[in-house]
Amino acid sequence: MHAAVLHALGGAPRYEEFPDPVAADGEVMIEVSAAALKPVDKQMAAGSHYASPKTLPAICGTDGVGRLSDGRRVFFAGLRPPYGTMAERAAARSMFTFAIPDNLRDELAAAIVNPGVSAWLTLALRAKVAVGESVLILGATGVTGRLAIRFAKLLGAARVVAAGRNRSALAALHELGADATIELDLPAGELSDRFAHEAGEPGFQVVIDYVWGAPAEAFLQAVTRKEFAAAESETRYVQVGESAGATIMFPAAVLRSTPIVIMGTAGIPSRDVLVDAMQKVMTHAASRELDVETERVPLAEIEAAWQREQRGRRIVIVP
Repeated sequence: MHAAVLHALGGAPRYEEFPDPVAADGEVMIEVSAAALKPVDKQMAAGSHYASPKTLPAICGTDGVGRLSDGRRVFFAGLRPPYGTMAERAAARSMFTFAIPDNLRDELAAAIVNPGVSAWLTLALRAKVAVGESVLILGATGVTGRLAIRFAKLLGAARVVAAGRNRSALAALHELGADATIELDLPAGELSDRFAHEAGEPGFQVVIDYVWGAPAEAFLQAVTRKEFAAAESETRYVQVGESAGATIMFPAAVLRSTPIVIMGTAGIPSRDVLVDAMQKVMTHAASRELDVETERVPLAEIEAAWQREQRGRRIVIVP
């Protein structure tokens, strides 16, 4: 079969022949229809992700959409190395295959499930967004950030502030439910002032951070108190991504002066929780309450597609 084959960490995969997978016990064979090219795929291929391949060559892609032998369409993940989803065929564990609604097209299902589930679990499970709360999303112009705006509103957030580095994309976020926007490429001091202004006296109860780096430092500077004062509410800060930098300077005064809880996404949840999240995402997508801009690219063009910036959309690889 043909596949997107990675030979060296830090390089781009190539369109090549690769041995067909053979289904083991508990696995099913899938004819792949579509696989989205996501930031995590590039991180794994670069060797910068904790789940980067240990043995090469390997096929890229962590999840996808395809058909079982009986014709049913499924979203699937959980492949055995060295296999990935950017290939003509895949063998996936049956417990990691999920039915797709009839009115949800392959490309959108491939593009929206991973970021949609990530956004939903981050907001509902980790941050536990409650009705009436104020939410700040750092990195809101990306695919997952845009979906996070919609989910924050669906969960009942009274106010959502969207911050991003793509200035042209920020204006469109009001249509998704953002009540205010912040440009993240402002000078550090000015950015901190903007965070403080938008937080107001009540502050943000939830912060979802897809960028880390300098924007995170600016936010922490904004919430660090300069005097003893009673706090009205606690901030639940969930760290998700690091597109603006992998490390930050973290003054101890932040934790001593303001009630803030910093947490990560905590890995993969139980199957029941995951299935429930997938069903929510696919149901909202099928009813057009959620959407992702997609670009269909043939598998044979994977090397060129790998180099392109996506900027708020998803490239979807199709065999």
